[in-house]
Amino acid sequence: MTNHEAMNLASDCAQTLFKRDAASQAMGMRLLSAGPGCARVGMSVRADMIQGHRTCHGGYLFTLADTAFAIACNSYNDATVALGCNIHYVAPAILGDTLTADCIEQSRSGRTGNYAVRIENQLGHLIALFHGQSYKVRGTVLAQETSNE
Repeated sequence: MTNHEAMNLASDCAQTLFKRDAASQAMGMRLLSAGPGCARVGMSVRADMIQGHRTCHGGYLFTLADTAFAIACNSYNDATVALGCNIHYVAPAILGDTLTADCIEQSRSGRTGNYAVRIENQLGHLIALFHGQSYKVRGTVLAQETSNE
């Protein structure tokens, strides 16, 4: 497969997966870019995402990172799910922040992969670091879309 074909496949998989992701869309996430083993997803911190300490609830940060991770690990058109994830909160996100989650594949072999996600705010300040391990299951992303229409 050429680099151009791999980029097109990753883009098609990302758009298809994101279109079916009602949870991420309800949170106002935006798919910014995707390629083989990588993805960028954006989200603005809204008032309904603020917790008792007046910062963005960590669950929203985790979900943003998890969405970027999902798009990156499904970019090869192999249906892939999370085997495990963890996050380290570095700095608070506040109301009005525009966050970007950048996911990059660290390794992929057999049925598993490892992915690193970095969440930054609009000033480029580090907000959180996330690690996800993926597990390839049966099926493909694009075939699932065709069979569900």
